[in-house]
Amino acid sequence: MTDDAEVARFRRDLVQGLSATPKTISPKWFYDAEGSRLFEDITRLPEYYPTRQEAALLRRLAPTLAQAFGPDATLVEFGSGASEKTRILLDAAHDLAAYVPIDISPDALGEAAVRIGQTYPRLKVTPLVGDFLHLDHLPDDIGQGRRVGFFPGSTIGNLTPAEAIEFLASARHLLDEGALFILGVDLVKDAATLVTAYDDAEGVTAAFNMNLLVRANRELGADFDLDAFEHRAVWNADQSRMEMHLVATRPTTVTLAGQSFRFATGETLHTESSRKFTETSVRAMADAAGWRVGAFERGPAPSVALALLRA
Repeated sequence: MTDDAEVARFRRDLVQGLSATPKTISPKWFYDAEGSRLFEDITRLPEYYPTRQEAALLRRLAPTLAQAFGPDATLVEFGSGASEKTRILLDAAHDLAAYVPIDISPDALGEAAVRIGQTYPRLKVTPLVGDFLHLDHLPDDIGQGRRVGFFPGSTIGNLTPAEAIEFLASARHLLDEGALFILGVDLVKDAATLVTAYDDAEGVTAAFNMNLLVRANRELGADFDLDAFEHRAVWNADQSRMEMHLVATRPTTVTLAGQSFRFATGETLHTESSRKFTETSVRAMADAAGWRVGAFERGPAPSVALALLRA
């Protein structure tokens, strides 16, 4: 995707989202260079357990997972970001032929690909800029062995149930027969732990959320009044999901692409949903997408899980 195409898609998505009731926008637009940097800061916060819990679980399971890859395999990471957890798999999979990181942010992707290439000089690193929800092929010049999908960080939770099934089905087609898929999910747990993870004391998550408006003003020529919004994180028990919102603290109007969008006091722009799972819900989702769950491993509390899916 070119920069111009990305900006056009961002503009279209935001106009559609601001026109909806309630107002909403996809969390994929968090990740410009600054958003990616802020998210990496979030992953190191004491309140934000998912990254460290998943990394610890991945370190325990990586040798077993790597044994299942087979020779000349290609690791395909959807929404790769800084590719930090990927290194745990790469260290365990010594005969991996290629790594294909996929990310919507060209800056973050390019930097991560360079770092991975420097650390693993024998590995063919082929970055792919794009939205992992809209991919129709992988690069041609990668390993001829098994394709292994990697989707950590419970990013699957950012998708609606229908989107998640559609994505997993699309990934199965993209990776082809015999593929494996390593899926990271966050598990349902007490509300206090969840809310604190998305509303940290230092305000880093709030800055991450607000950066979406900063990006819209800079890239799209919008005129969000940043002082008129604040970050809010809530646990929606009925939907088993954490939600992030930007809440209007007073009446405000935003202009974008020649249109005006009004916010009443207390009205929100819903910026992210992060669904939490059970083993039962993961198995049902995988089955609906044409995968079978070969293994489901959970870590210690606050628990996350890794599922190994087989085509």
